[in-house]
Amino acid sequence: MIRSTSAVAFDPWISYHKPGPKTRLRLFCFPYAGAGALIFRTWSDSLPADVEVCPVQLPGRGTRMTERPFTQLSALVEALAQALAPLLDRPFAFFGHSLGALVSFELARRIRRQYGVHPARLFVSGARAPQIPHRGPSIHTLPDKEFLMELRRLNGTPSELLGHEELMEIMLPILRADFAVYETYLYSIEPPLNCPISAFGGLQDNKVSDSDLEAWRAQTSVSFSLRMFPGDHFFLKQPLLLRSIVQELQ
Repeated sequence: MIRSTSAVAFDPWISYHKPGPKTRLRLFCFPYAGAGALIFRTWSDSLPADVEVCPVQLPGRGTRMTERPFTQLSALVEALAQALAPLLDRPFAFFGHSLGALVSFELARRIRRQYGVHPARLFVSGARAPQIPHRGPSIHTLPDKEFLMELRRLNGTPSELLGHEELMEIMLPILRADFAVYETYLYSIEPPLNCPISAFGGLQDNKVSDSDLEAWRAQTSVSFSLRMFPGDHFFLKQPLLLRSIVQELQ
């Protein structure tokens, strides 16, 4: 049973949140590895007024910098399912980019099992389908120098972040934790989700191919769509992306 939002506080998991009296749907947004809710701060300006944007702030970043980040996806999803339950009392959708797509997918499966509810739509962006095994060696346990070299090679972390030495000292533990979440993930077979899935990718992304994205089709029993945008793994700032989300939510 989903409890009313009036009875339960859901902070600090949701940041830059602007509740609206005429909310039709809540859009929960999950960031990529190393990122926080800040990357979705302006999304509410571009989405319809009846869509309530809920950027998810994970432990270890932003206003939760002093908290220990999760290193296992199952534990993270369990905590999210409990924390976000009060906000699932009306229609909702999930958007996740890269690691965030995997988190949102497993959260959708968890709340289906736990509460018997599902998103109105799942948006997965810049991420391989979960049934595709992790490629290459694990890097989250490497020494700092080698870990940074691998981050640059993988092109999965913004270059402006990697080039900021002082900031990287703060971010290394968070990035290690996020990569541990991804690299230790084990996919388990469950029935497809009973909600549409929309997949997005970057045309110049050398990390995630269109076939990796197309494989998400197997995770829904309803409809599936795939759209590719100009840009590499971080096409997230592409204005066409938000327009596509608006179209899908309508």
